[in-house]
Amino acid sequence: MAKRAAPEVNAGSMADIAFLLLIFFLVTTTIETDSGINRKLPPMEESDEDVIIKQKNIFTVLLNGKDQLLVEDNIMEPKDLRAAAKEFLDNGGDKSCDYCRGKKDPSSSDNPDKAIISLKNERETSYKQYIAVQNELVAAYNELRDARAQSLYGKSFTEMQANYKDVNWPGNKEKLKEKIDKIKLDYPQKLSEVQ
Repeated sequence: MAKRAAPEVNAGSMADIAFLLLIFFLVTTTIETDSGINRKLPPMEESDEDVIIKQKNIFTVLLNGKDQLLVEDNIMEPKDLRAAAKEFLDNGGDKSCDYCRGKKDPSSSDNPDKAIISLKNERETSYKQYIAVQNELVAAYNELRDARAQSLYGKSFTEMQANYKDVNWPGNKEKLKEKIDKIKLDYPQKLSEVQ
């Protein structure tokens, strides 16, 4: 018997098939991006002198491992945190703030520039509760800024920021930036996280 030659396998189109599969998976796969809390850190200042902060200018928020909230030594629900933070920030206790609409209580914060919110949480705190507290505190700043912008310029701070980010906005961006910076100076966001 004569030996037969083994037929050759045509592998010429194998590269084409692999390339098409690669394209298919690249097109149909979704790549998840990590998201987080957007915070801008203050610039490093090299100063030898210690900054003295009065205790009345610190709004203490503690979040324990059981997701319970302790604000200024009082148990509080997260839904009430925004109003309490706004009351503290807008107090104007030293009467130097002519735009503050608070109670002018001398035992609370002097003015929004000196007011600091201190947030401390434990390791066991759930991420959901931590974010909820963060959202309430940032919302307090945003509402105060909105009210200030409305009284000065007739527009909310949120709307002004949206216009500034909009590339097709027809107005003067430099003047708008000055207005936004003024509002941020009136109500600076001083949110300190304690470890």
